Parts: sequence; structure tokens; C-alpha cells
Amino acid sequence: MRRLIVQEPVTRAAPWALRLAWFALAVVGIALLLVRDPRAETDAALAALVSGVGVALLAVLLALGAFVRVWREGARGLGTAVGGLMLAACVLAYPGYMAARGLMLPRLTDVATDIDNPPAFSRSRAAWAARGGRLAPDPSPATRALQREAYPQVAPLTLDLGADEAFGLAMKAVQNRKWQVIESYKPGGRIGNGRIEAVVRSRLLGLPYDVTIRLHPRADGTRIDVRSASRLGDRDFGQNADHVRAFLDELANLALAVK
Repeated sequence: MRRLIVQEPVTRAAPWALRLAWFALAVVGIALLLVRDPRAETDAALAALVSGVGVALLAVLLALGAFVRVWREGARGLGTAVGGLMLAACVLAYPGYMAARGLMLPRLTDVATDIDNPPAFSRSRAAWAARGGRLAPDPSPATRALQREAYPQVAPLTLDLGADEAFGLAMKAVQNRKWQVIESYKPGGRIGNGRIEAVVRSRLLGLPYDVTIRLHPRADGTRIDVRSASRLGDRDFGQNADHVRAFLDELANLALAVK
């Protein structure tokens, strides 16, 4: 008497989901190393990063397809599909967070505490070289309106301190934030304003943002204006506003400690 051997169905999508998730992790890891390497081509590294994210999304779709077959047919491969989904989710966690933040925030690449008269970036040879030959354009009226609506709390900071003391604290705040100082000028001279030019690197990708700080001596102290502009992309996902707020908070805390 022959026995009828019934083979359980096996979903092919599950192992492919796991393979693609591992591949996406490798691509994203290599891309992150390239993006942070100043010798590498940034645009190519970002393209590789986007490709890795795309592969991770494909892994998620395959894992979901495997779940459907496991549920309907009782196919094997549930554990493999779960592993692929979890690994792909790890790859997509930060891009997903930034995408959600980008949907909630306006498309801005330049944020300043003085919208009507934003601090101008230095055009010196040293600053020009440090910025890779890029100079942020003046914000348009539409861009200024977007900033007013999105970041009403971003405003100048006035310290009840002399210009030289305020300049010293501003330099210390920049150093505490670990920003790269390109050039700095103490208040005084013909125009009276002090200035600090710096470059900020994002923590994960190491992408550059240009920052200029203007110190204007006044009778009641020193007014500090800050401007941060993206060097790449058509939106900043709130990074420039974060830079401005972080610096002003740091400076305010330092000023409080002096009193």
C-alpha cells in the first residue's frame, strides 16, 4: 500500500525578502561610509543610499507577500519572512522618520532669525573655499512667509553683555556644538558688527550646512542673529531651524552662567 506524501507549500518570497534585506543593509552601510568621506562624490553616495532604501522597501513587500501565502495556504517560511521584515525595518527606520518629518514641515533650505535682513554669508576666499564655491541665495518673499508660519519662535537673541564678551561666548557656543569655524571677526571697525562663519555636519550622514552668526552692538547689549542654510537638496527636513535653536539655547545658557 502506497502512502500519499503531501508536501507542504513553501513560499519563495520569504527567503528573497531576507536576502534583499541583508543586501539593502550592506548597500546603506557602504553608502553611509562614502557620504561621510570627504574624498568621495557626495551625489553618487547619496544615490547609492537611496538605492539601498529602495531595495529595503522591496524586501518589505516580499515579506508581506510571504505573510499572505503563509496565512492562506499554510506555507512554510514565516520565520524567514519575519526576519526579512525586521531587518528591512531597521534599514528604513531613519529614512521613514525623516520622510514623515519632511511631510509635516515646509520646503525650506534656509532659516534665519532676521527674516527681513538675514545675515549675509562671507564672500572671502577662505569662506568660499570651505563652502565648495557655493553661496546661499537670498530668501524670496515666499520663502520668508513660509518660515514665519513654520518657525515663529525663531528670533534674534539680545544679551545684556558688551560686544566683546558676547563674541567670546558666541565662539564658545560654536565650539561646544563642535561646529567648524571658517573665519571670525570681533565687533568693531567701520560697520561695528561681529561675524562668525561656520560649517555644521549632520550627525548620521555628515552632510554640510553653512552657518553665519552676526553680532550687532546696541545700547542695551548685543543682538545676535543666526542663519543656517543647506548646501544640498531642495528641503532641509527641519535641520536648519534645529541648528539655529540649538546654538541660541547654548549661547543663552552660557550667558546665564556668566551672570
